Amino acid sequence: MESPFRADVLRGKAALVTGGGSGIGFEIATQLARHGVQVAIMGRRREVLDKAVAALRSEGLNAVGFNGDVRKQEDAARLVAATVEHFGKLDILVNGAAGNFLASPEDLKPKGFLTVLDIDTVGTYTMCHEALKYLKKGGPGRSPSSGGLIINISATLQYTASWYQIHLSAAKAGVDSITRSLALEWGTDYDIRVNGIAPGPIKDTPGMRKLAPEEMGKVKRQMMPLSKFGEKWDVAMAALYLASDAGKHINGATIIVDGGLWLSHPRYIPKEEVKALSEVAEKKVRASAAGVPSSKL
Repeated sequence: MESPFRADVLRGKAALVTGGGSGIGFEIATQLARHGVQVAIMGRRREVLDKAVAALRSEGLNAVGFNGDVRKQEDAARLVAATVEHFGKLDILVNGAAGNFLASPEDLKPKGFLTVLDIDTVGTYTMCHEALKYLKKGGPGRSPSSGGLIINISATLQYTASWYQIHLSAAKAGVDSITRSLALEWGTDYDIRVNGIAPGPIKDTPGMRKLAPEEMGKVKRQMMPLSKFGEKWDVAMAALYLASDAGKHINGATIIVDGGLWLSHPRYIPKEEVKALSEVAEKKVRASAAGVPSSKL
């Protein structure tokens, strides 16, 4: 699908994308690079990183991969510094690294719960913490009046409640809180905008294959207001919007990219029955107001 943004809309910027070797993270890295960004991707699996970087470079895009774990502060510090050393600056940090699986609370051990929080919540904060000195106004490679941008990838499960996702819901609620708090404090002190993107079900991603197998697809689509799954491209376009001048006054927001799914509920009454039921109810109300016993209806 053709991008609605100019190819040079982000020319000259540099970004670091955690979890950028596959899925949504890779698509964000790809679209950033296609729109002029020098992109570093961070991940734990060297072979995945190498494949992702090769794919980007095959398009003539400026990309590099760094091996590291967001749960380790020394890795976060090393990779942020390596990105700045490689590109001369850092303008955009995308926190996309995440972990998840299906588990009922009674079967989920605290260690598994903690693992997801460590990757999603603590990992997000750790990366932000280590990137601060490069993203703040006046930081290395930055002007004294212009800060950078942080985009935290969240989810929608925590906005209500989701079966078998207590760990991810808790983790992403923490991510959303980090987004708002840093937007307030770092926006005020350092001119750093901090925003989030909350994808819903996105097809052709590791998360969908793990959490919503193909066999569940038809049932899931019937529950969705737009009757279709989102695409990785949709999430990447939201990231481009936030990174471009079009989003220059957006701070502390989390953009939901799920087609309205988080608002939806099962259709308990078929559409064709609604009118008939409404007419019966109205008839009863009119009769009651006229003093007609319900037994006479």
